[in-house]
Amino acid sequence: MAWNLVLAMLLVVAGCAPESPSAESVMVWSKQGPGSGDLYKPRGIVRGHDNLLYIVDMTGRIQVFDEEGKFVRYWKTPTIVQGKPCGLGWTNDGLLMVADTHYYRVLFYHPDGTPVPERTIGGVNGRGPGEFGFVTDAAQDAAGNYYVSDYGDYDRIQKFDAAGNFLMEWGGHGDGPGEFNRPQSLAVDEQGMLWVSDACNHRIQVFDTGDGTPRLIHCWGKYGEGPDQMRYPYGLVLGDDNSVYVTEFGNHRIQKFTRDGKSLGIAGGPGRLPGQFQQPWALCLDSQNRLVVLDTYHHQVQSFFWPNTPQPPQNH
Repeated sequence: MAWNLVLAMLLVVAGCAPESPSAESVMVWSKQGPGSGDLYKPRGIVRGHDNLLYIVDMTGRIQVFDEEGKFVRYWKTPTIVQGKPCGLGWTNDGLLMVADTHYYRVLFYHPDGTPVPERTIGGVNGRGPGEFGFVTDAAQDAAGNYYVSDYGDYDRIQKFDAAGNFLMEWGGHGDGPGEFNRPQSLAVDEQGMLWVSDACNHRIQVFDTGDGTPRLIHCWGKYGEGPDQMRYPYGLVLGDDNSVYVTEFGNHRIQKFTRDGKSLGIAGGPGRLPGQFQQPWALCLDSQNRLVVLDTYHHQVQSFFWPNTPQPPQNH
């Protein structure tokens, strides 16, 4: 069966059929294993300025692939005895940020894997300024400020200046506005707003961090399996069309939203067919505007065009 038809059928089953069956599942790649190009529970993915895909998995490897899934290179984080990294991001000057979760820090690398140790943020477990619990993600705004999320006994976000100096923190463990229960993924939008997937509160929170104390702008989502509902939103990526794509670890699916939280469609569901997922963790958009999803517990990656997404002309 053609993969575009498979994904269209899955969207219908999920209760969110596209206007036309234009979605095309273009690729399913990688497999479980320790070899180059293999994956074991991949947990973080970003697209580089070189249009390569950088993926971190439970072996502590950062592996680099082209957009068709061809392995390019890899390197490893210093140690994984205590635990493994789970988030990736880019600095404004082109360094890869790695949330070294169980070592309470953010590591920095050149795209070829060369470490930049002088840029490391954190490294101490604690509640104090610049100390962390389990670090989940890092993002940088246009002014150079860093935002780092952590969870455990902390559940907060800390802000640092461009030199890595602590500026402020906010949050705390809870389900009230501005509080968090495992803030898992971060993104900064075109206006400089900070987006947070508040995973175990099953919601998205958005903050204006421009002047002094961060101000909550949006807070949407609730626990459930229907449209506009979520179960453990782990990953988020902001689309060029003013949309938000969210991986739902607990619902084994991807959901697309408007920026104010209205569902625009659901893709996936539990299963092993192309277009189905098992606890997807993270996602990104590639240079062709394909959604690239870490199908984490299947140890693979899936790339596809969202329904009605304009697709580039095909060469025959």
